[in-house]
Amino acid sequence: MVQNLPGEAQVVIIGGGVIGCSIAYHLTKVGISETLLVERRRLTCGTTWHAAGLIGQLRGSSRMTQLARYTADLYRDLEEETGQATGFKQRGSISLATNESRFEELKRNASMAKVFNLQVDVLRPEEVKERYPPINIDDLVGAIAIPSDGQANAIDVTQALAKGARSRGALIFENTQVTEILHDGERVTGVRVGDAIIRANAVVLSAGMWTRDLAASIGVHVPLHACEHFYIVTEPFPALTPDLPVLRDYDSCAYYKEDAGKLLLGAFEPKAKPWGMDGIPEDFCFDELPEDIEHFEPILFSAIERLPALADVGIQTFFCGPESFTPDVRYHLGETPELRNCYVAAGFNSIGLQSAGGAGKVMAEWIRDCRPPVDLWEVDVRRNLPFQSNRRYLRERVGESLGLLYSMHWPFFQSETSRGVRRSPVHDRLVEQGACHGVAFGWERPNWYAKPGSKPTYEYSYGRQNWFDASAEEHRAVREDVGLLDQSSFAKFRLQGRDAEKVLNQVCANDVAMEPGRLVYTQWLNEVGGIEADLTVTRLAADDYLIVTSGEFQVSDFNWLKRHIPKGAHAVATDVTSGLATIGIMGPRARDLLSCLTKDDLSNKAFPFGSSREIELGYALVRASRITYVGELGWELYIPTEFTLGVYDLLVEAGAEYNLRHIGMHAMNSLRIEKAYRHYGHDITDNDTPLEAGLGFAVAFDKPNGFIGREALLKQKENGVNKRFVQFLLENRQPLLYHNEPIWRDGMLAGYVRSGMYGHTLDGAVGLGYIEHPDGVDLDYLMSGAYEIEVAGELYPAKPSLQPLYDPRSERIKA
Repeated sequence: MVQNLPGEAQVVIIGGGVIGCSIAYHLTKVGISETLLVERRRLTCGTTWHAAGLIGQLRGSSRMTQLARYTADLYRDLEEETGQATGFKQRGSISLATNESRFEELKRNASMAKVFNLQVDVLRPEEVKERYPPINIDDLVGAIAIPSDGQANAIDVTQALAKGARSRGALIFENTQVTEILHDGERVTGVRVGDAIIRANAVVLSAGMWTRDLAASIGVHVPLHACEHFYIVTEPFPALTPDLPVLRDYDSCAYYKEDAGKLLLGAFEPKAKPWGMDGIPEDFCFDELPEDIEHFEPILFSAIERLPALADVGIQTFFCGPESFTPDVRYHLGETPELRNCYVAAGFNSIGLQSAGGAGKVMAEWIRDCRPPVDLWEVDVRRNLPFQSNRRYLRERVGESLGLLYSMHWPFFQSETSRGVRRSPVHDRLVEQGACHGVAFGWERPNWYAKPGSKPTYEYSYGRQNWFDASAEEHRAVREDVGLLDQSSFAKFRLQGRDAEKVLNQVCANDVAMEPGRLVYTQWLNEVGGIEADLTVTRLAADDYLIVTSGEFQVSDFNWLKRHIPKGAHAVATDVTSGLATIGIMGPRARDLLSCLTKDDLSNKAFPFGSSREIELGYALVRASRITYVGELGWELYIPTEFTLGVYDLLVEAGAEYNLRHIGMHAMNSLRIEKAYRHYGHDITDNDTPLEAGLGFAVAFDKPNGFIGREALLKQKENGVNKRFVQFLLENRQPLLYHNEPIWRDGMLAGYVRSGMYGHTLDGAVGLGYIEHPDGVDLDYLMSGAYEIEVAGELYPAKPSLQPLYDPRSERIKA
């Protein structure tokens, strides 16, 4: 077949599973007909062929639910379009709850579904019995049902997508293995198949569990690892009727699907079995893994209790096959930071079939437009850090990841495996202070501090968790006295060179042509005005800048900066995150504490808000920046790593006189939400503009030579916006907001909460979100409505505000 390969293509897709074929199908739909898909063996032969065939639509977020819903709509019509059977059946699904916490989670998801008009019914146990007669409901407290969910045959769906792609010009070659991905160090240029070279504008790595090693061959990090996935197929038995919906029994880690009178029973057990640590056999094709009845037995015994008729039914098939899982149970999509025009679509965590349609659509649009068509950060491959490709890290983590699909999705849940990867220099000191560390982007971060005599461990719930009161005290300490925050997880870059100002002023929406010793808050925008990054820029010298951003976006923001340094420009970007620890000293007594430890003048006149300079602190020279993310007077201290312990000890010793308190990330979050400070990835994304987000004050429209996205913003400024960022305070003090709760205005759906937390100063749950209206959103429209926020099916009145409800004039931070 190699001799028939074309010499060039617009896009080459590596991998012939349902994901790769969906991308080919959608590329041809958006006009990229010169698409080539190559599969090392046969279509579907890796993981797709043994997919259970569930087509669920309700996911853990608004965006992922929208993509899954598109997938179901696509499969519903695919057979009619292509003439290829798909086995799609719209029988619906039921998800069970055997305790009140699970029922709370399901009801919150049902509320979220209203945001995009997906029907989700909340059921009583007896209503479950009516819809699924063979079930035992003795231990149920409730359930949700989605009538439009379905099931399909994964092989047939893949063949239909391939047929649709071929009909519009795509070429698909089986038994054709890519032996090398070609690139020039900056971008991919094609692939090699044996002795043949195929030039391409873009290459997509969609090779399932082979993708990690394939990507590693060109220096690209795609963290995923295979796990064994088990299911059985029973003999036929009379209790199963063709109209039964798919049944998900999350608390028993099991799913049930009727198929031709038989039952497919599958599992997402809490402790999975990683597979393929030493590599996947070269000839692996439609292969099964050895049975492990003992591993599956607990699932089977629970299933017999749920469906008593199973006790007298034989097992026709015991199946075990590999599927790839990722560290955070979210798949990888998009252009890699290491190489331009190199795209990834892999690591689908056993939901590849129900994700393939939406993933293929947005990937095709991403390739066509060279940017994501919607906010896809939660699955963006740029969220990953290089260390996450470490084999030991992956093996330990994915054994937990598989089980997280069906475990409780608690607010503030912390993974238990692969911990301690990144630690700040004061980590052990904070443990001594009672820190309960959470993990974020590999960093161990103190989320809260346990009181003496209590254990620094989480007790999860949807209500006030065991750390709520401790975090409230930390919150109040920052408002009333002074707090110490370990912010070492912030990502830090230097941009140096005589062209640094010119380069950075093109990237930044705000003006960074300030005097050394000053800092600004700014966004980085894309060409359509969407926010790509949210950060601070400090000018250290005429040719030297320090850029500070969230640790979550370390890879993506650094990549964005490097890619916007023009060829020939005298500017060098360096990631200095590991070289600088960061300690925040925040609160009305922050100046008093620091002033007793340094001879430098920290008065408001000598050191105003937005200033940054080196000060002497103990034996160290520390960069002190007067900036805040908690809405109080304070300084962020950037300390060379080797000096950090000495500076910390000095601060803690002197801090006793000023009621210094250690502050965790939960308190930082409640403090920033009270002040309506935005969080990138939740409150602002690449699909939100500064004008919509209420950040126009950080845009320097008139600075010389403009900036990326300026023209789009000017056009939006002229036309007006149809959504606005709003802060809400619940009038009822009992409910808690997290995110994705629907916002109602005068009884009509108007938006949803992007992020939420209890505001201990405002004494109520605070939510941040957007109000949308097609005819525009102005102040009169916003304030003339009556608002309610829905929590688990209940509506609660909410007070809206465009200005921060706490310190609206920012008098405290400028004191």
